[in-house]
Amino acid sequence: MRTAIMIKSTSPSGSSALSPAQFRKYNRLSEQMAFYHSLLRSKWDELYAGTAPDARSPSPSRLIRVGQEFCTHLKGHHDIEEAFWFPALGKKMASFRPGHFATEQHKEMHKGLDVLMPYLDECRRGERELRREEVRRIMDSFREVLWTHLDEEVRELGAENMRRYWSLEEMETFPF
Repeated sequence: MRTAIMIKSTSPSGSSALSPAQFRKYNRLSEQMAFYHSLLRSKWDELYAGTAPDARSPSPSRLIRVGQEFCTHLKGHHDIEEAFWFPALGKKMASFRPGHFATEQHKEMHKGLDVLMPYLDECRRGERELRREEVRRIMDSFREVLWTHLDEEVRELGAENMRRYWSLEEMETFPF
């Protein structure tokens, strides 16, 4: 005889416990988002380490390339979220609607990206000299909102929160 393991609910509504299979279905989007966010975190960390006051590596051209990759990846990630994820999730979840935490945090991050991307482009074209401390200063301008967002978005998509808004059947219909 097979015994099902139940995962205790911590939802404020006192909902019943989730089976492991139910938890996986409800947590699927959180896991996907955590994966993408880990890639962004890794690229950020590589770039940020290269801007340390005593950093001699990577080379300026490599640092510019890493920075451009980070900017492109973050912008692309946000474009996909805003075109596909947020409209679908926003049908039931206010936090993904325009003017709420997800989109507002994106706007704040893009204030930094809108400075970092052109700066790196000018450095790549030789129009200005790369200054590591300048890259770090720009990154610091949106670091807090970025890291907060990466954590909050994954948490918002977690099983216990998702089950408050969506049925298991609805979870299976998301096109992402």
